[in-house]
Amino acid sequence: MTKDQMLDRWRRIPNNLSLRPTPVPYKHRGSTYDEDGIRITGTPQFIDSVLSRLRDLLAYESATTRLQVVYQESRDKDTGRCLGSWNAYVQVHERGREAKIMRTMFGQ
Repeated sequence: MTKDQMLDRWRRIPNNLSLRPTPVPYKHRGSTYDEDGIRITGTPQFIDSVLSRLRDLLAYESATTRLQVVYQESRDKDTGRCLGSWNAYVQVHERGREAKIMRTMFGQ
């Protein structure tokens, strides 16, 4: 998709569509790169401003699903040195049977 096509698509998307991520299956192995998820990079202020617009995802921390989240300073892969930027990841995962039962019985 070209940039013009992407911007046109973005403009045509209705406001406030429901967030309906497909949870990563319980006990999934390997990469989840091809699963529904969000990656945000930049300053903490930018990341927080984007997260503030995604509060609907908090409902997925529930008896049947959980949020896999990471919020950390970015590091150089080779040296481990902090780069001065940050990254945040959010992904919905399905809970296992036992966790579903416990969370239903005892809540959060």
